[in-house]
Amino acid sequence: MAILTVEGLHVHYGAVEAVRDVTLSIDDGEIVALLGANGAGKSSTLNAIVGLVPPHTGAVGFRGKSLVGLPTEQLVRLGITLTPEGRRVFGSLTVEENLLLGSMPLGKSGDRRKENLERMFSLFPILVQRRNQIAGTLSGGQQQMLAIARSLMSSPKLLLLDEPSLGLAPQIVDTIFDQIVALRDSGITILLVEQNVAMSLEVADRGYVMAAGSIVTSGTAQDLNSSHLVEQAYLGHE
Repeated sequence: MAILTVEGLHVHYGAVEAVRDVTLSIDDGEIVALLGANGAGKSSTLNAIVGLVPPHTGAVGFRGKSLVGLPTEQLVRLGITLTPEGRRVFGSLTVEENLLLGSMPLGKSGDRRKENLERMFSLFPILVQRRNQIAGTLSGGQQQMLAIARSLMSSPKLLLLDEPSLGLAPQIVDTIFDQIVALRDSGITILLVEQNVAMSLEVADRGYVMAAGSIVTSGTAQDLNSSHLVEQAYLGHE
């Protein structure tokens, strides 16, 4: 059953059309990869889904409920969170303070916040070792883990990940992708935007490939692994 549906999505920045007629869906419990080169429209698609940029036209639905026009904080309460590209942790706050900010949509439920905090420390053991450390002094990989954990503090059903491996060493990338699989196995549905095609298709169930703002092909991870259209979308090969 589809947890997220996007139909005929168009996103404009002034006269520039960044996303053109994008239609996709994600079933409950899947990892779906959204692939494409820089400037393909992937991040704009994610931002439109969570309301950070308004769609010019099109429909976005979550479990049958329209999301268009809803404030981002309401989407978080419905069960959708975005881990943005570039991590964007609050560098002057501690690790624990960053995590607690992610739980704000839970309201005054102190017990639930504490439970989620302990769960994040279990999922990301390095964070419990750094819980009182200023986030801006963490390594890039540790900041990425913190950014993902902060997104999970609101107990989402759907997690949107934007370039989680960007700028990280290969060993850390492996750790991040292992965590992505573990999150799916724990019941979280994931829409993954990534330029690391090989790693994405290794963990994803299905994928969509974007070029110049449009979906150019889609299919199972196995099908996309063998499709020349993926290479074409990234490198412009015919």
